[in-house]
Amino acid sequence: MASSRCRNPVPHAAIAIPARNEAERLPTCLRALAMQRDLGGCPLELEAVAVLVLVNNSSDETAQVARSLAATLPFQLVVEEVTLPPALAHAGGARRTAMDRAAELLGGATASGAALLSTDADGRADPTWLVANLAALAAGADAVAGAIEPDPAEAACLPAMLRVREAREAHYATLLDEMAALVDPDPDDPWPRHAAHSGASIALTLDAYHRVGGLPVVPMGEDRALFEALIRAEMRVRHCPAARVIVSCRLQGRAAGGMADTLRRRLAEADAAPLDAQLEPALLALLRLRCRRALRRLRAGRPRPGDPIRLALALGLTPTSLSDIVRLPQFWQAWEQLQARTRLLRRRHLVRGGELAAETRRAEAILPALRGARAVLSPSRLPGRREADPGGSTRSALALPPARMVPPPG
Repeated sequence: MASSRCRNPVPHAAIAIPARNEAERLPTCLRALAMQRDLGGCPLELEAVAVLVLVNNSSDETAQVARSLAATLPFQLVVEEVTLPPALAHAGGARRTAMDRAAELLGGATASGAALLSTDADGRADPTWLVANLAALAAGADAVAGAIEPDPAEAACLPAMLRVREAREAHYATLLDEMAALVDPDPDDPWPRHAAHSGASIALTLDAYHRVGGLPVVPMGEDRALFEALIRAEMRVRHCPAARVIVSCRLQGRAAGGMADTLRRRLAEADAAPLDAQLEPALLALLRLRCRRALRRLRAGRPRPGDPIRLALALGLTPTSLSDIVRLPQFWQAWEQLQARTRLLRRRHLVRGGELAAETRRAEAILPALRGARAVLSPSRLPGRREADPGGSTRSALALPPARMVPPPG
């Protein structure tokens, strides 16, 4: 048991939770936030934390249930009821409104490093979720993308075929993640890392939120759009495996086009595209990573011998065209232009179910050589073993840790 003498005050932070007809699940979400601990198991002092629940377009008792819990919670709970107009009555509009209102609670705390976070009303934050996010921000990140893992009880009720496929996709995604860490490592986002952008776990400084103009107002995919905006603004984004939230994988969800709709579609289509749009064939992924790394070297003025000519020839560009791309003001502009101008990189082929086993074997054959090369060239940047990021669960919303799921092929 944690000592009652533990005192771990949390800096000024606000957590935004959009909620629509979540009277049944919201209490679990709020209680999980109330149980936040430090890495030693001591309770965090949450007096400086505000949690804003935006109850939008609801027809159940979500607001009343939330208010009934306020006196039992160690943080300030603000419950707002709104009816969003049709143009905003979707997942993106609700989260944008919730995050804007939560940002207002932080007042003028931008200069003091205030943190703005968001999670889902049907999510359950790990006990160290808050401290993991704040630690990443304190270490220099402008924003933190947390990891997600499915609710084990709900996942167990899904058809075995779907669970097996999701586990295999997650295993393949893990291989691609390690490939990226070996070929084109990001010093601001070191291994272990993941590649998920989920609204269930968002954290960023208040300053970063204002600099990108807030959360993009799109009907769905607002979480991915936010992180794309942050990356385009050349901010430091950390994909933190330790900032973990247990998410729902129910088949009847609240948001149109959300996870529940996606799962039902994948059940109906045996060869549906993977959940993760980054799951492309292993050789094409390797080519993309090597081109991206070469572009970084060129922009930094540290090309390897033959870099410009080899890259131009490989991608079918003239040296002049490549030089123009390299000189663009921001890296993301140069990288997007390089992909747009190159047929090989422009078209992204997603790995379908029937191709997954072969691509997994191909990636597993590629990785030993990449590990060996990294060990020789830069042993300090060699990724550690994946056990630090359990089960690759940060990529696929259904990928349970291997002990609880059908093991991936291999």
